[in-house]
Amino acid sequence: MESLVRDTIESRVHSVLAKIRSATEKAGRPAVSVRLVAATKTVAIPQIMEGVQAGLSILGENRVQEALAKVPALKQGLVQWHFIGQLQRRKVRSVIGLFDLIHSVDSLELAREIDRRAGDAGHRQDVLLEINIGNEPTKAGFLPEQVRQAMPEMACLSHVRIRGLMAIPPPTADPDSARPYFRKLNELARMIDAQHFPSVKMEELSMGMSGDYEVAIEEGATLVRVGTAIFGARHV
Repeated sequence: MESLVRDTIESRVHSVLAKIRSATEKAGRPAVSVRLVAATKTVAIPQIMEGVQAGLSILGENRVQEALAKVPALKQGLVQWHFIGQLQRRKVRSVIGLFDLIHSVDSLELAREIDRRAGDAGHRQDVLLEINIGNEPTKAGFLPEQVRQAMPEMACLSHVRIRGLMAIPPPTADPDSARPYFRKLNELARMIDAQHFPSVKMEELSMGMSGDYEVAIEEGATLVRVGTAIFGARHV
């Protein structure tokens, strides 16, 4: 049974990586322009290790408490850890320096807190700004017009380095229906990049998950966050 599980995780990793390569080729992009972030929420360390052995190099965690146990056990070699869940300000101190990249900075207040805590630690934290690209009232993130207004102040934060944007489009049964939202995020990133803010580079677009990452790649994603397609359905 253990070998079957291991083979299943390995085959899923290889399948996702192959689909990423195919989508980049279809979009006329180099294969190295897109990286897979394996979402590890609720996944046990042995299963994550199987994924790493199968070729995963970036692991994404949603929960700070889970990360505090997993990162020390799996921080090895070329494996990076990204924080991809909603980050509460009271937990910022715990994640500074623990993650190579935080995908989910969803407010100016959170950016300020990260800057303060990173300054205390003598660290400069790489982050992405989360955009509420579908203007959904129940979802966190900057609205596009809000992020443009907040950018001048965020660009001046001395211990935060803004490297791009992240978004989750409204849910849909058809992956292609997410395309306009991915395209809108890409356009917003280009608009921000054209302003040439200090310490801001729109080099990363984190968009696309298990159901729609191929469409996201066609629209410019550089990071795709895939969990279910690798580790199976979540048991929260």
